[in-house]
Amino acid sequence: MIDSIPLVTPQIAHFSVPLPLKSGALLAAYDLVYETHGQLNAAHSNAILVCHALSGNHHIAGYHQASDKKPGWWDNMIGPGKPIDTRKFFVIGVNNLGGCHGSTGPASINPDTGMAWGSNFPMMTVADWVDTQARLADVLEIRQFAAVVGGSLGGMQALHWSIAYPERVRHCLVIAAAPHLTAQNIAFNDVARQAILTDPDFHGGDYYAHHTTPKRGLKLARMLGHITYLSDDVMGSKFGRVLRHAAINYGYDVEFEIESYLRYQGDKFAESFDANTYLLMTKALDYFDPAHEAGSLKAALAPSMAEFLVISFTTDWRFAPERSREIVRALLDNERRVSYAEIDSAHGHDAFLMPDPHYHALINAYMDRISL
Repeated sequence: MIDSIPLVTPQIAHFSVPLPLKSGALLAAYDLVYETHGQLNAAHSNAILVCHALSGNHHIAGYHQASDKKPGWWDNMIGPGKPIDTRKFFVIGVNNLGGCHGSTGPASINPDTGMAWGSNFPMMTVADWVDTQARLADVLEIRQFAAVVGGSLGGMQALHWSIAYPERVRHCLVIAAAPHLTAQNIAFNDVARQAILTDPDFHGGDYYAHHTTPKRGLKLARMLGHITYLSDDVMGSKFGRVLRHAAINYGYDVEFEIESYLRYQGDKFAESFDANTYLLMTKALDYFDPAHEAGSLKAALAPSMAEFLVISFTTDWRFAPERSREIVRALLDNERRVSYAEIDSAHGHDAFLMPDPHYHALINAYMDRISL
């Protein structure tokens, strides 16, 4: 119930020290929006960083207002008595730089022009996000995280934390992630981006100045993405070939329930998300490949010092279990302590967001092992 979960107020951290980006660009100043749950202990040793996926944000659990219809996106995982227990841990959620939920992004005002950044906002990478998260940790006086946790794109961030800041991560939970995208995944992302880029209302990314938004393109991008997050079993059991009406109309309007569902999801997403942010997030996914510069995944993970929990889901065909096992093998080759679980779930890639009892029990058991 809402009255059993404390209301949480987002906070803003402003950074005026220039941030060098992987692309070679330099961001002079920026804001990060974040929220926290639980209390930081006297030793500052109980902090957990939760990294969000493509369409996520800083609102990880609880409610911002009593009138909110839904809690944060991982509320089933984070809170008092939940697997990531806020009675024990100080849990932090951050809206990544380039996001559209308060952190500086394409829709923010560029101080040099007085107009929205739009197409001039620099490209982001996972490495850039981790660097900004490390700066936020400095502000919060957290020298080492008890754990960094993330699913999907969030899991990639957690993995990069163990490489870029090995001494600052004791445990790393990489859930439904991969060491890099497959060609098929890059292809899905490109088709989604093309839907946005070719929308007449996109205006080269500067649609803010035209007082419009490329909702049609963003809707199509989300519809395509949503298909890849679900398994065939879930779509079959939930929708099958059920018609919205008794008879077939022999036309191109919505006739099947799955069509109605996807269009609803697309419309809802297009009302709440920024198209430029979607482009940035999918490109960051494409670029992530720690083995590229290091020569191999084993070499890339050699600096890591954390203990790892790697989790995959049987029906996740976008970030399949064999991709998680690549991470496990590289960690074992480096003689790191790693636990691996492949959860039997019908929910596809979205399984990492679901309140599955086995999955939650596993996270709970692992978190209980973490000493503070």
